[in-house]
Amino acid sequence: MFETAGADVVFLLSRVIFGGVLAFMGLNHFMSAEEMAGYAEFKGLPAPRMSVLGSGGLLVFGGLSVVAGVYPSIGAGALALFLFVSAVTMHDFWNMEGEDAENEMTSFLKNLYGTGGALVVLAVAGAQWPYALNIGL
Repeated sequence: MFETAGADVVFLLSRVIFGGVLAFMGLNHFMSAEEMAGYAEFKGLPAPRMSVLGSGGLLVFGGLSVVAGVYPSIGAGALALFLFVSAVTMHDFWNMEGEDAENEMTSFLKNLYGTGGALVVLAVAGAQWPYALNIGL
């Protein structure tokens, strides 16, 4: 799968960027829990603080899973599911107007292309990954 010259390094770099950014976003859920819980409450999520902390944990686990190659199917699948559900439930731009609609659409699209990235990782999760721990394949 990674026979092309440099494909192993490119795949490692992509895992570090993709998974690392998502793990950092998860840490942000913990560092900004109060503000994010207020927004989650505004959006009607049940148990907003627990939702923020739970989604933060999922992002950290999923991101590090992709970076390290540890249970990548579980990590990438959880990321794909979370990002898609979050796009639809939290970033409902179609219910907004003006600048709020633009901001929500941007967040919606970010979550949607993140979903696509997680699905790509999920598609190759059963292969041996270069420069990875390859645990739980």
